[in-house]
Amino acid sequence: MSKRLSVANLPHEMTEAQLQTLFSEAGQVASAKIIPYMHNEQPCGFGFVQMKSLAESQKALAIFNGRTINGRLLAVREDRPQSKCFFANRGRNRG
Repeated sequence: MSKRLSVANLPHEMTEAQLQTLFSEAGQVASAKIIPYMHNEQPCGFGFVQMKSLAESQKALAIFNGRTINGRLLAVREDRPQSKCFFANRGRNRG
């Protein structure tokens, strides 16, 4: 089972195809997604990469976290499962 990696501080001109090609240095990429700004659909410099295996995910993390691409220092981390919304529990457990 592989882990999804979050990638921050991507160059704004980077495409999903370029992100996939970059991470293929660490192995087979299952998916690569760059997140756009909501208001103008331009890339916001943040994305996700899913590698085919856990070993490839760990290799990608080791290779790319702290690597400089087009003058930008990448921050790569294991993506955490999405937690429940903070507001979903409001009003509960109040004395």
